Amino acid sequence: MLTRRHFLTSATAALATPLLPRRVWAGTSLTLGDFQIDTLSDGNLVLPGDFILGGMPQDEMAAIVAKYGLPTDQLTPPCNVTLLRDGTNTVLFDVGAGPDFQPSAGKLLEAFDALGLTVEDVTHVLFTHAHPDHLWGLLDEFDEPLFPNATHMIGQAEFDYWTDPDTVNTIGEARTTFAVGAARRLAVIADATTFITDGAEVLPGVAAHLTAGHTPGHMAFELRSGSEAVMVVGDAIGNHHVAFERPDWASGSDQDKDMAAATRRRLLDRLAAEQMALIGFHLPGGGIGRAESLADGGFRFVES
Repeated sequence: MLTRRHFLTSATAALATPLLPRRVWAGTSLTLGDFQIDTLSDGNLVLPGDFILGGMPQDEMAAIVAKYGLPTDQLTPPCNVTLLRDGTNTVLFDVGAGPDFQPSAGKLLEAFDALGLTVEDVTHVLFTHAHPDHLWGLLDEFDEPLFPNATHMIGQAEFDYWTDPDTVNTIGEARTTFAVGAARRLAVIADATTFITDGAEVLPGVAAHLTAGHTPGHMAFELRSGSEAVMVVGDAIGNHHVAFERPDWASGSDQDKDMAAATRRRLLDRLAAEQMALIGFHLPGGGIGRAESLADGGFRFVES
């Protein structure tokens, strides 16, 4: 397995006037047998600290976060969209935020431009879950699927939750727009969606694993070639600090906090025991690394 980081300037940005700043796209790549795997930057989020850190033991939490040089009042996690190419299929895991969520995110097409990819090249889109930063890049400016040649796949439980008309009434006021936005976008692809189940091999070498808690039907995806594997964990492991060091703590970003904590612990136990590489949507350095067990029962994220 070979991992490398690369920094590219998109062709569009390169044509901009020299007086304007140019966006430089950064990503990380690895090879896994016949798989070429890239993480594509969709930009970053800007979140109030309480959205993730609220409800945790505040003194201990603050000490952990400080070790990573981060504030606790505002967090700016990166957004890493995973791209898999095997010579036949071009597969995206999530589609980023699109233009309607936060101005700091929705940059996926700049990464496409830098790699010389087009939206028509994508054969499959697999969703970990339907939160805005993962789903809202689904449609173009005409409300048509942005990836016109792609088969879209999502867990049945996840799809059912976000398309249930009652979800907007039960999800809580702070996330009402999440529900409205997901229902509108999923309705566009409803008749052409393939539903996936826990344990299914959804594409050659790609297995789905139910990792519920962050959302009701959250999926992780195990990419395997022979004895080597990497797990695309989505938001089942949502950050590189408290989620690793204290996986049993409830996080404000999770919809079912107890279930999410149990899922996070189980997933980290496996990843550390097998020393399986992982890709996290909101982890630093392009998101690729490993989980290392600590003596106190927690874990450490080690960038590749």
